[in-house]
Amino acid sequence: MAGLSVRARATAMATLLCAVVLAVAGVLVVGTLDRNLTDNTDDVSRARARDLLDQAVAGELPPVLRNVNDDGVAQVLAADGSVLAASPNIQGRASIIEPGSGRAQWRTIRAPDDNETETYRVWLQDGRTPDGEVTVVVGSSLEAVHEATATLRRALMIGAPLVLLAFALVIWLVLGRALSRLDRIRAEVDAIGHHELGLRIAEDDRRDEVGRLAMTMNRMLSRIDSSVQRQRRLVADVSHDLQGPLTAQRVSLELALATPGAVDTEVLRAEVLGATGEMERLVDDLLVLAAADEGAPSAVAAVDLDTVVLEEAARARAARGVVVDTARVSAGPVLANASELRRVVRNLLDNAVTHARSRVQLCLAVVDREVVLDVVDDGPGVPPGEEELVFERFHRGDPARTRGPGTGLGLAIARSLTERAGGSLVLVPSASGAHFQVRLPLLPAG
Repeated sequence: MAGLSVRARATAMATLLCAVVLAVAGVLVVGTLDRNLTDNTDDVSRARARDLLDQAVAGELPPVLRNVNDDGVAQVLAADGSVLAASPNIQGRASIIEPGSGRAQWRTIRAPDDNETETYRVWLQDGRTPDGEVTVVVGSSLEAVHEATATLRRALMIGAPLVLLAFALVIWLVLGRALSRLDRIRAEVDAIGHHELGLRIAEDDRRDEVGRLAMTMNRMLSRIDSSVQRQRRLVADVSHDLQGPLTAQRVSLELALATPGAVDTEVLRAEVLGATGEMERLVDDLLVLAAADEGAPSAVAAVDLDTVVLEEAARARAARGVVVDTARVSAGPVLANASELRRVVRNLLDNAVTHARSRVQLCLAVVDREVVLDVVDDGPGVPPGEEELVFERFHRGDPARTRGPGTGLGLAIARSLTERAGGSLVLVPSASGAHFQVRLPLLPAG
């Protein structure tokens, strides 16, 4: 069955299951019919035996017992086994059974029926009459029961295969219709090439499993398309950002080689090392983002975020000469990787200091079991519509907020590392300047 199609395997399994169900149901139906017919004849025989015994006790027993159905047999026997009365089909015959043991009981016997011999299920009822002990024997032939069950069995043997055939045909057609939609999805996905990731699978209005599969495939294609686009933008942006320092190095070295005597070694050193530093920062930032994207585990420990914030604020004051207000910084214990957390604070602070006109305010507090860090500058702010774009890698926004050195990856790195620590980083709407907010889970007590 391994080489069969899904449609064929599903049809075969469903048909086999249906066959088992029909077989079990057929056995139960035939058995139930046999039991019900037998019970009905038993009730009739038992009632007729009581009537005959009552007649014998009353002395009104006729020699010929005519109140017996066509498939029945009846005898009234004396204690010595002689026949006192009998049904017409065994009139003049000897006793069909030995007298009972004094209590009612069922027996299956072989007895004559006119010129034939049949199997009967008889009820024996013993009683006392004025003339002595008698045994009443009343029964019905099992041939009628057997014929009825045999007829039903033949009907099931003919009808069940037809039902199975119809069932298999219906299953085959229904599965074919359902799987045709899967084949269409497969064909459409297979037709989407590397340069056609913007194409999507046609969706219908049905929201069943196949319809949801089409929507899932479209979401997957969107993620792949987005990933490929980010990769292409990354390659383009990295190439662009590396081209500048590489060109500067090449020009400086070519000038030095062309006019060795006129080269100022200090200037050459500064130009070459400056370009090299830019490339190192870019590569370092890319490595951090790659590690965060891969989800590689990082060592975490209890970190006093307020200590990190105050240390980075002191560094920023010394390096940029901008007022960095830390008056509203209070304790903020968190569980995170210390170096990654320091990088988050440094990137946010460097971004704020770079774009601030004169002042940066830092606030740190515990709010609703979260440690909240706010970094606010008084610069030009972020233009409307770019609230999420500023976190994109190599995003180039308003020139007013892109002055100064940097790789364009600082905010992307800050968000990735914050989320890696189980927190969030968002741009809070602000009337003036830029307001970035970090939320991290508070260090559990104990």
